[in-house]
Amino acid sequence: MQNRHAAALAALLAVTAGAPVFAGAADNGIVQIEVLDGGITPRGTYMGALRIKLQPGWKTYWRAPGDAGIPPSFSWRGARNVGGLSITWPAPEIFETSGYRTIGYHDQLVLPVEITPEKPGKPVRLKGRMQLGVCKDVCVPAELSFDQQLGSAAGRNPAIAAAMASRPWSAKEAGVRHAACSLRPSEYGMKVTARISMPSAGGEEVAVIEPGNPKLYAGETTTRREGGLLVAETEFLPADGNAYAIDRSQLRITVLGQNHAVDIQGCSAG
Repeated sequence: MQNRHAAALAALLAVTAGAPVFAGAADNGIVQIEVLDGGITPRGTYMGALRIKLQPGWKTYWRAPGDAGIPPSFSWRGARNVGGLSITWPAPEIFETSGYRTIGYHDQLVLPVEITPEKPGKPVRLKGRMQLGVCKDVCVPAELSFDQQLGSAAGRNPAIAAAMASRPWSAKEAGVRHAACSLRPSEYGMKVTARISMPSAGGEEVAVIEPGNPKLYAGETTTRREGGLLVAETEFLPADGNAYAIDRSQLRITVLGQNHAVDIQGCSAG
């Protein structure tokens, strides 16, 4: 276990340091990106999306990619009239590869992006880069650039609407009654046990616990059912040697089930 944690932490540090962890690089034949325009919402925000198209058999990763994946990252440098920006992640799939569990998408990923303009009523320029890993028989990194002006004339976009509809259910929508998290120090970091009172999400449920702190890395999560209680356990490991704090209100628990996924924001002590 110690060697696995050390290897995972070394991989994380390599990514944050900018060192390549995959061999080669994806060409435009494997993965492509385009910006979708969804017009203005009733709240006065602009709705757009990044659509990532993959060649058949290729997959890419969710924001919490699992045991052996690389999370996507974004740069919005060059964007204009962007006061705030929010990404909605559709519910991902679970892949088992060579004994590792990874979480992501195949064929296509549409990422809705809701933008609050600095100057209401003025056009928004959505420009930047997305870095991601794509995998088939091998895994390679890709860096995709995008640049498009979003205006008020665009109407409802069916692809964006479908991606929004496939988001995980909220805790309220899923009937979550209570979520409590206990913390205890471990040899390498902090053990976290979440006990969630909720109906089944269907089939074999997999929970993912995100620390909400960039100084922490979450290890593999184990999930089990105890009747109406879903119990998920993981270990948070420091990404560096510095002190860190864990705020239960910032923990994010996603439960992936056969019927639906559930997004739980924060948990109480317990």
